[in-house]
Amino acid sequence: MNPYTEGGKLSPTQVNVVDVWKTPFNSSFGQSTKEGGEHALKSLVSATKALKEGKVDVLVTAPIDKHNIQSETFNFPGHTDYLAKELGGKSLMFMITEGLKVGLLTDHVPVSEVAQLITPERIEEKVALMMESLREDFGISKPKIGVLGVNPHTGDQGIIGKEDDEVLRPTLKKLYDKGQIVLGPYAADSFFGAQTHTQFDAVLAIYHDQGLIPFKTLSFGQGVNYTAGLTKVRTSPDHGTAFEIAGKGEARTDSFKEALFAARNIYFERRANENISN
Repeated sequence: MNPYTEGGKLSPTQVNVVDVWKTPFNSSFGQSTKEGGEHALKSLVSATKALKEGKVDVLVTAPIDKHNIQSETFNFPGHTDYLAKELGGKSLMFMITEGLKVGLLTDHVPVSEVAQLITPERIEEKVALMMESLREDFGISKPKIGVLGVNPHTGDQGIIGKEDDEVLRPTLKKLYDKGQIVLGPYAADSFFGAQTHTQFDAVLAIYHDQGLIPFKTLSFGQGVNYTAGLTKVRTSPDHGTAFEIAGKGEARTDSFKEALFAARNIYFERRANENISN
């Protein structure tokens, strides 16, 4: 029985399954199909609706195929942008695990477009979202954030690009002068190898692979993709669809379990902070 209709009731002692389509649907392991994308979207729409209506407290999403889910109603590069639109507010793609948290200034955009998106406004917005999340979602009262540089060696005084000197440094100084502990830019090539990340509560990377390559190298299978900044809690495992191993019994469940635990922990941390503020 659907626990949302026909007088159904959620059970705390079992897995509750909601049917979101009535027509039969056959899937094949390891194959990306149009039908698969359509049904994945139906599941996402239904789960998001339940989240918005307060029928569920948190949302944990499985990976989606960003190609087969595209349609007239879903033209986003991933969950993050879709949920930001549906739930309202700004969002931050925040990769989290014990001892390491990496947020992204730009996320699912082509490398060729990254430079034009590096603006003082975007930097201030993402730092603010990260600060708020560290305080409200993780209970860190005085967050300390390290910011990676845009160019190799943070531009080498303008020899390898001017964005670090002309945009990033002045904006970070402005934030620091306001009392926020935001330091950088740091040369990204040596930052994680030198263990500099251990000096910060979180790290802001400029683009997707700059942040996710070291994050997944250090914590793959244990990390969680958290969408910070939303009015509701959404997490996801740190991996993709992995069609190549579907049905072979090789998939690991560790990251998905961590996503479940993280969603629960963040939800209760938020509730605790709301009670304190009230």
